[in-house]
Amino acid sequence: MAGTIKDYYRLTKPGVLYGNVLTAAAGFLLAARGQVDLWLFVATIVGMTLVIAAACVLNNYLDQDIDSIMARTKSRPSVSGTIRGSSMVIYSIILLVLGTGILALWTNWLVVSIGLIGFVVYVWLYGALSKRRSIHGTLVGSISGAMPIVGGYAAVSGQVDAGFIIAFLIMFFWQFPEFYSIAIYRRKEYAAARIPVMSVVKGVRSTIIQIFIYTILYVLSTLALTVYGYTGYIYLVVMAALGGYWIWLGYLGLRTTQPDAWARQMFKFSMITILALCVMLAVGPVLP
Repeated sequence: MAGTIKDYYRLTKPGVLYGNVLTAAAGFLLAARGQVDLWLFVATIVGMTLVIAAACVLNNYLDQDIDSIMARTKSRPSVSGTIRGSSMVIYSIILLVLGTGILALWTNWLVVSIGLIGFVVYVWLYGALSKRRSIHGTLVGSISGAMPIVGGYAAVSGQVDAGFIIAFLIMFFWQFPEFYSIAIYRRKEYAAARIPVMSVVKGVRSTIIQIFIYTILYVLSTLALTVYGYTGYIYLVVMAALGGYWIWLGYLGLRTTQPDAWARQMFKFSMITILALCVMLAVGPVLP
């Protein structure tokens, strides 16, 4: 198996991986409400990290043709040829088996199911199919992107309840303004790779409108946790303030004459808001 340790590490898409694992931890802590079973937490995070990494590696394998065209991905080991395709597949299988095994042994079958569903949706339904063929690829990808947070939540709760559903919707809605913003300022790359993202198929104006709508839905879903009694009023105030600003930023996009610059602002704030969300999900249930 050619390639260095660094190359194999890069195949796991560390930025995507750690972001998803962070939401898994936040979902766990939301459900735990301050009563953390440390061993269960470690098993959940390690198991889900390996499953998510497996999905990212296999996605790299399937996306070699696309990644060789786009500027931000053409330096990946999967494209440069430092790691063979067969090695990537074997690597992904090993990660998936280890991760699923850990989840099966030390969490519960709901978590195992969520992990496997997320893997299949991300790799096949999104990466291999809808991403390449449909403008609705983002919708499919957002389903898989919402799996880590509910996987973490289910490790504690062991059931699908209101908190589970709200957590899913929060992450599902967040991904639209986050990804559509990227799709605006990188639309030429997506067009060159023949990826039918919203900004390429429907245009920038329609994409900005979609960003605004989904930003509102995201903010409302974050506030629903307090409405249903899962978090306190400190959480509500913080998330309302951040959400209000993000909605205002989204509204400015409807009037902008510089969509690329605005989209970069929108994307940067999406990173701030998701980090703040994860912190508040962890502490929100134990604060007033």
